[in-house]
Amino acid sequence: MRLILREATAPALALFASTSTLLCCALPALLVTIGAGAVMAGMVSTIPGYVWLTAHKGPLFLVAGGLLISAAIIRWATRNAPCPADAQKAKACGQMRRVGGVLLWTSGAAYLVGGFFAFFAADLLL
Repeated sequence: MRLILREATAPALALFASTSTLLCCALPALLVTIGAGAVMAGMVSTIPGYVWLTAHKGPLFLVAGGLLISAAIIRWATRNAPCPADAQKAKACGQMRRVGGVLLWTSGAAYLVGGFFAFFAADLLL
């Protein structure tokens, strides 16, 4: 049971942290690009921690990257772990492994997109 929780929890935490990198850096670029600067201004005024999150993007990316790396290490370490012999538990184990893999790849993609907009887009696009 602990194996199943580890395979689901670590990628889910990595996805949560990677999504925060999208909120910090890619969402403002998208809103300003499509001409929704007023929406961005309203979001900044109504969400109290949003400016803080954007101002501290370096530590945010370090934490998200650490969670992503730890989730990948856990996934790698449990790649050959046996599933239970019970048919229902084996099916659940296989499904959780697939879900964990999808979450991990989605987290990686979100992290890369957020990193692009946080650190490279302004230099390349402006």
